[in-house]
Amino acid sequence: MEISQEEEQRYAELQEIALDFAREGSRTELENMIRHGLSVNLSTHKDDSLLMLATYNGHYETSKMLISNGSDLDRVNMRGQTPLEGVCFKGNLKIVQLLVESGAKITDSAMVYAAIFGNKEILDYLKKNAQSKSKEKILGISMSFIASFVKKIRSIVRR
Repeated sequence: MEISQEEEQRYAELQEIALDFAREGSRTELENMIRHGLSVNLSTHKDDSLLMLATYNGHYETSKMLISNGSDLDRVNMRGQTPLEGVCFKGNLKIVQLLVESGAKITDSAMVYAAIFGNKEILDYLKKNAQSKSKEKILGISMSFIASFVKKIRSIVRR
């Protein structure tokens, strides 16, 4: 079966719509597309997967749906980041918990992102749930200290 250029262009447009649905948290619409054959591991030109886009933008229900449909939890984008690492940067503990409880690998990078962006609660959760001994220090400074310090600075700046 040969695909016409029009069909190819329409499919590319549908993929862009799906990526936007992940960014916006349009769970029902995205789930319908997946149910009708769209790859749950579709990604952008930067290799940001649907799951990366949904988790990074804080869409818990959309993230949960993607995971339940078999999304690759540890897929790496062009920056070398997994969805868990992206969420550790953004600071959404509930989505961090969803990813970890679903089997996402806790990396040292995830802990470093949590620390340097002042997400101490996330750092503590990751340390508690890491399968192996994790990195404790960055340049000789405790990651917990860094996370607490950055959190304090961020609260002062927000005033």
